[in-house]
Amino acid sequence: QVQLVESGGGSVQAGGSLKLSCTASEYIFSKCEMGWDRQAPGKEHELVSTILRDGTSIYVDSVKGRFTISQDNAKNMLYLQMNSLKTEDTAVYYCTATCGADFKRGQGTQVTVAS
Repeated sequence: QVQLVESGGGSVQAGGSLKLSCTASEYIFSKCEMGWDRQAPGKEHELVSTILRDGTSIYVDSVKGRFTISQDNAKNMLYLQMNSLKTEDTAVYYCTATCGADFKRGQGTQVTVAS
Protein backbone atom coordinates (compact mmCIF):
# COMPACT_ATOMS: atom_id res chain seq x y z
CA GLN A 1 0.00 0.00 0.00
CA VAL A 2 1.32 3.39 -0.98
CA GLN A 3 1.86 5.77 1.87
CA LEU A 4 2.91 9.36 1.43
CA VAL A 5 3.51 11.44 4.53
CA GLU A 6 3.95 15.20 4.32
CA SER A 7 5.45 17.54 6.87
CA GLY A 8 6.69 21.12 7.09
CA GLY A 9 3.52 23.11 6.71
CA GLY A 10 2.67 26.02 8.94
CA SER A 11 1.84 29.70 9.10
CA VAL A 12 4.10 32.37 7.65
CA GLN A 13 3.94 36.03 6.71
CA ALA A 14 3.76 37.00 3.07
CA GLY A 15 7.24 37.05 1.62
CA GLY A 16 8.40 34.27 3.91
CA SER A 17 9.55 30.74 3.16
CA LEU A 18 8.60 27.20 4.05
CA LYS A 19 10.01 23.85 3.05
CA LEU A 20 7.69 20.89 2.73
CA SER A 21 8.89 17.32 2.96
CA CYS A 22 7.34 14.04 1.90
CA THR A 23 8.51 10.57 2.73
CA ALA A 24 7.48 7.47 0.84
CA SER A 25 8.66 3.94 0.23
CA GLU A 26 11.71 3.05 -1.82
CA TYR A 27 9.41 1.38 -4.34
CA ILE A 28 7.50 4.59 -4.87
CA PHE A 29 10.60 6.67 -5.46
CA SER A 30 11.98 4.16 -7.93
CA LYS A 31 8.78 3.57 -9.92
CA CYS A 32 6.63 6.70 -9.73
CA GLU A 33 6.63 10.32 -10.72
CA MET A 34 6.54 12.42 -7.59
CA GLY A 35 4.98 15.81 -7.17
CA TRP A 36 2.96 18.26 -5.15
CA ASP A 37 -0.50 19.59 -5.59
CA ARG A 38 -2.61 21.87 -3.42
CA GLN A 39 -6.19 22.65 -2.62
CA ALA A 40 -7.24 26.09 -1.50
CA PRO A 41 -10.55 26.55 0.36
CA GLY A 42 -13.47 26.16 -2.01
CA LYS A 43 -11.26 25.30 -4.96
CA GLU A 44 -10.23 22.20 -6.89
CA HIS A 45 -6.88 20.50 -6.53
CA GLU A 46 -4.19 22.29 -8.48
CA LEU A 47 -0.91 20.76 -9.66
CA VAL A 48 1.97 22.73 -8.17
CA SER A 49 5.02 20.85 -9.34
CA THR A 50 6.13 17.45 -10.61
CA ILE A 51 9.43 15.74 -11.24
CA LEU A 52 9.16 13.67 -14.40
CA ARG A 53 10.94 10.33 -14.77
CA ASP A 54 13.63 11.97 -16.90
CA GLY A 55 14.37 14.38 -14.06
CA THR A 56 12.62 17.36 -15.59
CA SER A 57 10.76 19.56 -13.13
CA ILE A 58 7.56 21.31 -14.10
CA TYR A 59 5.72 24.05 -12.24
CA VAL A 60 2.40 25.78 -12.45
CA ASP A 61 2.96 29.30 -13.76
CA SER A 62 1.93 30.95 -10.50
CA VAL A 63 4.86 29.44 -8.56
CA LYS A 64 7.61 29.54 -11.18
CA GLY A 65 10.70 31.26 -9.84
CA ARG A 66 9.47 30.96 -6.25
CA PHE A 67 9.10 27.23 -5.60
CA THR A 68 11.68 24.49 -6.13
CA ILE A 69 10.94 20.79 -6.14
CA SER A 70 13.64 18.26 -5.37
CA GLN A 71 14.01 14.69 -4.29
CA ASP A 72 16.62 12.66 -2.45
CA ASN A 73 16.31 9.09 -3.66
CA ALA A 74 18.81 7.83 -1.10
CA LYS A 75 16.51 9.07 1.68
CA ASN A 76 13.22 8.46 -0.16
CA MET A 77 12.33 12.10 0.40
CA LEU A 78 10.59 14.67 -1.77
CA TYR A 79 10.82 18.37 -0.99
CA LEU A 80 9.15 21.61 -1.99
CA GLN A 81 11.06 24.76 -1.13
CA MET A 82 8.63 27.67 -1.19
CA ASN A 83 10.02 31.20 -1.19
CA SER A 84 8.40 34.61 -1.53
CA LEU A 85 5.12 33.16 -0.36
CA LYS A 86 1.92 35.00 -1.20
CA THR A 87 -1.46 34.93 0.47
CA GLU A 88 -2.83 33.11 -2.57
CA ASP A 89 -0.47 30.22 -1.81
CA THR A 90 -2.59 29.39 1.23
CA ALA A 91 -3.82 25.83 0.77
CA VAL A 92 -3.45 22.27 1.89
CA TYR A 93 -0.43 20.85 0.10
CA TYR A 94 -0.34 17.21 -0.88
CA CYS A 95 2.48 14.94 -1.88
CA THR A 96 1.52 12.91 -4.95
CA ALA A 97 2.77 9.78 -6.66
CA THR A 98 1.80 8.74 -10.18
CA CYS A 99 2.62 5.10 -10.79
CA GLY A 100 1.35 4.36 -14.27
CA ALA A 101 -2.44 4.53 -14.05
CA ASP A 102 -2.36 4.66 -10.27
CA PHE A 103 -2.41 8.05 -8.53
CA LYS A 104 -1.99 8.59 -4.83
CA ARG A 105 -1.99 11.57 -2.47
CA GLY A 106 -0.85 11.92 1.09
CA GLN A 107 -2.94 13.34 3.90
CA GLY A 108 -1.76 16.87 3.22
CA THR A 109 -0.15 19.64 5.22
CA GLN A 110 -1.65 23.08 5.75
CA VAL A 111 0.20 26.16 4.54
CA THR A 112 -1.21 29.50 5.62
CA VAL A 113 0.28 32.75 4.37
CA ALA A 114 -0.82 35.88 6.20
CA SER A 115 -0.71 39.36 4.73
